[in-house]
Amino acid sequence: MISDKSTRGPQVPAADQTLRILRHLATRPAPVAASAIARDLGVPRSTVHHLLNTLAEHGFVLHLREERRWALGAAASELAGGFARQQPLARLGRPLAAALADRLGESTHLGVLSGADVVYIVEERAPRRPALVTDVGVRLPAHLTATGRAMLAALPREQVRALYPNASAFSTRTGRGPDRPGELRELLRSIRAAGFASEDGEVTDGTRSVGAVVLDASDWPIAAVAATWSSGSGPTEQDAASAVMATAVQLQQRLR
Repeated sequence: MISDKSTRGPQVPAADQTLRILRHLATRPAPVAASAIARDLGVPRSTVHHLLNTLAEHGFVLHLREERRWALGAAASELAGGFARQQPLARLGRPLAAALADRLGESTHLGVLSGADVVYIVEERAPRRPALVTDVGVRLPAHLTATGRAMLAALPREQVRALYPNASAFSTRTGRGPDRPGELRELLRSIRAAGFASEDGEVTDGTRSVGAVVLDASDWPIAAVAATWSSGSGPTEQDAASAVMATAVQLQQRLR
């Protein structure tokens, strides 16, 4: 007699509940109280608290104590970045980055968030343009790069606070860029208003970039597209931003 698997419960209930909690947090627009997680998933509160504390120990969730709520942690972002680096996002994004480079005549790239860093998964160097620091696999501080800023601006504010709790979380490459949480908050607010991010000489002296976020089906910032060119030449910031934003929308549509 063949058993009906659809009527059987999960073979490992704790693993099933843990994955359901992570998926639930990933689909919420803001951090969630443990009681709400227990209610929505039909899992006992004590079990939810035990699983959340274990996930927090490994960095997969963050406990926002003042708000008594829980959010996804940096380790969850690492999983998303790992998936992206294992082909699908890079394969879909590479031809679009190449077309953007042809359109602007400048180098382009695609990056994903990994904690407070950006990891580059695609780079398309335009002809007769200098080498950049955005080779595939390179990590750079997200708060300094156009790609990183575009993604940070799309994260829940509580997540940004957890990544940048104080001035010690900030680094610099050229002596420019935000160096405290309040300054970063203002910068991200302006990015949300403009619809794109930019940097000028904050990654490398003499170069500037614009970037636009790519959201997945749950509106999570899964990647960002950017173009980089020499300061004092190349396209205007607005022209480059329009082209980069259009490319980000194309990639977003393909992913969905």
